[in-house]
Amino acid sequence: MTAEPSRSVKPLRASDADREAVVEQLREAAAEGRIDLDELDTRLGLALSAKTYAELAPLTEDLVPVAVAAGEPLVLEGGMQGASRSGRWKVPPAIRARGGAGGVRIDFTLADCRWREIELDVRGGMGGVKIVVPQGWTVQTDELSLGLGGLKNKTTGEGFPGAPVLRVTGSCGMGGVVVRHPNFRERRKLRNAQTH
Repeated sequence: MTAEPSRSVKPLRASDADREAVVEQLREAAAEGRIDLDELDTRLGLALSAKTYAELAPLTEDLVPVAVAAGEPLVLEGGMQGASRSGRWKVPPAIRARGGAGGVRIDFTLADCRWREIELDVRGGMGGVKIVVPQGWTVQTDELSLGLGGLKNKTTGEGFPGAPVLRVTGSCGMGGVVVRHPNFRERRKLRNAQTH
């Protein structure tokens, strides 16, 4: 006997940072002429009073580009020293990560992502590729070749409504690919960054 969905699934609460991200996206959409000022005021009011992700998601669903925009992908070359992208940065719709000997680390936790889908093509090499995604993101690895290093996907199940989908393709190589959510130390650092 299965539990009723209304009892087993609780709405996930939105944080101040979640509301602020939606507000910023709405203001940019108004500046670009995608919504008028009256609609901006209405959506801002709903965003600021939203308590859950389910209330926030519809406010920007029609503003997130579905298709991958033209342009060069972000390329991260691990080389001998390694490469990383973390902190506050703008996520492009396509990323290429080449682990090399030093490895690549990509942290999306504080990143500004306006895309519904991000394509991440990896080549693990010797150093491997480590990926950190916020809670609520969906990570799809069906098209990833495991190679010798294999894949460790430590993310949790289905994503939040309206949250980005990260499609990981390519090969894990010898160094492997690790996908996870922020650990305790990273979550504490994130909380500190949001309060300052």
